[in-house]
Amino acid sequence: MTEWSYTVKFWAIRKRNYRKPYQLRWMVGTREHAESFLTQGLADSRRSELMTAARKGEPFDVESGLPKSVVDQKRDISWYEHARNYIAMKWDDSPGNTRRTLAEAMATVTPAFVKDTKGMPDAQTVRSALYGWAFNKNRWEEEPPAEVAQVLAWFQRKSLPTSALTDRLLVKAALRALSKRLDGKTAAPGTISRKRAIFYNSLEFAVDAELLTDNPLDRVKWKAPEQVTEEVDPACVPNPAQAAKLLTAVRDQSKRGRRLTAFFGCMYYAAARPAEVVGLRVTDCDLPRRGWGVLRLHETRPRSGTAWTDSGEAHEKRGLKHRPRKAVRPVPIPPELVALLRWHLTAYGTAPDGRVFQTLRGGLVQDTGYGEVWAEARSRALTPAEFHSALAKRPYDLRHAAVSTWLSSGVEPQLVAERAGHSVAVLFRVYAKFLKDGDDAAKPRSPHDWRGASDAAGILSALRPQSPRRGVRTRDRVRHPALRSGVRQEARDLLRQQVTGLLFPCGGARIRTWEG
Repeated sequence: MTEWSYTVKFWAIRKRNYRKPYQLRWMVGTREHAESFLTQGLADSRRSELMTAARKGEPFDVESGLPKSVVDQKRDISWYEHARNYIAMKWDDSPGNTRRTLAEAMATVTPAFVKDTKGMPDAQTVRSALYGWAFNKNRWEEEPPAEVAQVLAWFQRKSLPTSALTDRLLVKAALRALSKRLDGKTAAPGTISRKRAIFYNSLEFAVDAELLTDNPLDRVKWKAPEQVTEEVDPACVPNPAQAAKLLTAVRDQSKRGRRLTAFFGCMYYAAARPAEVVGLRVTDCDLPRRGWGVLRLHETRPRSGTAWTDSGEAHEKRGLKHRPRKAVRPVPIPPELVALLRWHLTAYGTAPDGRVFQTLRGGLVQDTGYGEVWAEARSRALTPAEFHSALAKRPYDLRHAAVSTWLSSGVEPQLVAERAGHSVAVLFRVYAKFLKDGDDAAKPRSPHDWRGASDAAGILSALRPQSPRRGVRTRDRVRHPALRSGVRQEARDLLRQQVTGLLFPCGGARIRTWEG
């Protein structure tokens, strides 16, 4: 961290018998500095520059003895170099998919920070070179093709200094760039939000590196073309009958389809993510002959691509999403899924490493493979109107169907969040539209319900102990008529039974009571 000081003292220029005889001396804080010059005029000129900066109130760097404006100028680097430094900083601790997202965001905004566009290649060539080579750390030690090397050299020459981002119009140009696709159309709201967040974080890194004094995005007023909607659209979620038809259509396809029936069943009955199902092992499954079973999810195998993983394999082996590395998420599964998994293991066995699901050749299940099977199942199971709608457009919608079914069935939200691997806050935000049906259920069906609820509330407030008010004796406090001192214990017990009947008409629930 740079140490700054406003305490600056200058001495007169002195002449010595050296090759550069004229020496300028000054002190910043408690540290002395000196520079030697060939002529008296050069020394006086340098002394005037430093004294002018001090009169303007600029802080001086104690280490170098230079004013802040000079230090910033020497420290400043191009945006292209800063973006690569940002990628290097984030790379080691990021999974493969995050690395791809970081590279895509930097490749989107970097073309906006150039001195001019003279000699710039077409947008597709620029994106390929920046995304695949400039911001992919795994390829920094490789020799790029000649055409890629030319593009990267062009950006090294033309990239603006990072300090130029104090210009708000320049930052707005970058925001417009990240809101567009290569074909000029507006990008998806989620893509814009994700890229903007990465851009903001890269500017924060520039502030930490003392390339900028503050984050310019905080001073820019900009609104995305379309707001991000995190809530799941109920039109995308299949109901139980539709889900059953889709699973049947998967089973009735080729050998590949029959192998994937239980795969999709894990998404629908256990709300598992596709990457979690790919990594499911037989030792993670408790599958009794009868009744409910349990899946203990603890490993995911997301597909990132060979260019973005440290191992060079397309799939990574990671823990649960947004959870500690060794976290385990137990999910109870109904007998229907137990039967599907038992049949699958009997028919196809397991992979050599114990995975439940494998391809015909024993490899990892690919998203392109199960995506083709799902698309065919939709065409067979859905009506033409449903097929052309958003209903079950993605296999991931089966997971939404599981969570929404649990919520609609009255399962506690905290328990649903634990099963789905969400926090309660995310659950309420994403599945808010599936919780609104509870409003009608909470409304009394008749005036008698209102009266009963009011009586129960009054009795409960009387049962709850209250601190005595100042100036009022405890025995004189007003109580519910049924709890006055003359009522026997049997009457109190009967009253509590009536309260329980009013508040819990289904029975089986217990409430906490206090002695009157």
